[in-house]
Amino acid sequence: MSRDFVGALLQLNAEKGVSREQLIRTVEEAIQSAYRRTPGDEDIHVRIDAESGKVRVFRGRLVAEEIEDPATEITVAEAQAFQPGAEVGDLVETEQLDQEAFGRIHAQTAKQVVLQRLHEAERNVVFDQYASREGELITGTVSRVEPRAIVLDVGKAEAILATTEQSPLEHYRIGQNVKAYVLEVRRSVKGPQIYVSRTHKGFLRRLFELEVPEIHAGTVEIKAIAREAGSRSKVAVASRQQGLDPVGATVGQRGARVQAVVAELGGEKIDVIDWSEDPSTFVAKALSPAQVIEVRIDEEHRIANVVVPERMLSLAIGREGQNARLAAKLTGWRIDIRSDVSVAEAAKAQADAQADAAPADADSQETAPETVAVSGSDEPEPEPAAVAAAEAPAKPKRRKAAKPAEPVDGEVTP
Repeated sequence: MSRDFVGALLQLNAEKGVSREQLIRTVEEAIQSAYRRTPGDEDIHVRIDAESGKVRVFRGRLVAEEIEDPATEITVAEAQAFQPGAEVGDLVETEQLDQEAFGRIHAQTAKQVVLQRLHEAERNVVFDQYASREGELITGTVSRVEPRAIVLDVGKAEAILATTEQSPLEHYRIGQNVKAYVLEVRRSVKGPQIYVSRTHKGFLRRLFELEVPEIHAGTVEIKAIAREAGSRSKVAVASRQQGLDPVGATVGQRGARVQAVVAELGGEKIDVIDWSEDPSTFVAKALSPAQVIEVRIDEEHRIANVVVPERMLSLAIGREGQNARLAAKLTGWRIDIRSDVSVAEAAKAQADAQADAAPADADSQETAPETVAVSGSDEPEPEPAAVAAAEAPAKPKRRKAAKPAEPVDGEVTP
């Protein structure tokens, strides 16, 4: 029985991938659980020898200063009667049990618990195995094609490639080998659920690490990636080794390395540019293949004003603004693109407006003193009521009233 038990452990170790120590601990807990289901046997413990497979069953209690559970705990004085020198926290064996007490019902219960614990241990091992691979590439075989996802067989688990994480240029068939980027690993009742992607920019980074030894070794570093899966991507690279061309090393001889990545992505276009610490230089390179005349950086609003030749304007913007959009994502700057012709016309219009405004300014300056003289006075301006009172006596003078005026004339003549 002991040899059969050890052989079974070794076989489980090979099939399930669970460590031998974990298997033994699982079986011990299962047998203990079967014993402890009987009232009064809460203090039973089981130990298994990994070499011989011998099972030892005994009653043991935990030494504690204050007894909270008399069925599983014992005081220091009582523990020292069984084991001299026992201290708080020790497990003291109080009685050795015969294995024959382990009946058929206990054996069936232990079997069910062992199988359950083995499945849990296997799921934990698989989860730990793939959880450590988050952010890495994984290769699987298409096992099912569902409306909302592709299910990949990756060995002991299944990976889910959702429709939103698939490139629109690719089509999958049963049995096809597919590389994918591990996004997340979750626990579930059926085992670990692995969620993968082929549209994540990390997938493009890992592909370059596979194809370019300099990137894998760290002599060439990928600084930034901007990607629209299935259409186009921009990759900024920098060299950590003096004299090494990062763009040339990434592209490879005759473009062999980057073409391998493009083939894996189903024909997606990739622009590899040289990264620069100078924002204006970096923005100009990010807009390639368009040529840039001038870049003015507005650091306060994080805007890059770019001037390109008229013939390069459509190329700099790209179809539906894709080239400018990817360059903005890559650099982190908001990019405003204008042609040299429009900039020259705007400058000319501004100069003409200033020239037209100059005579008007001069006329206003000449008339300004007259205006001030008319409107201004050393004496304070009268209030509206005072003005009305001053104008009141003047109104009778305008009327043709000769009677009041005749005595005055008479008074003037002697």
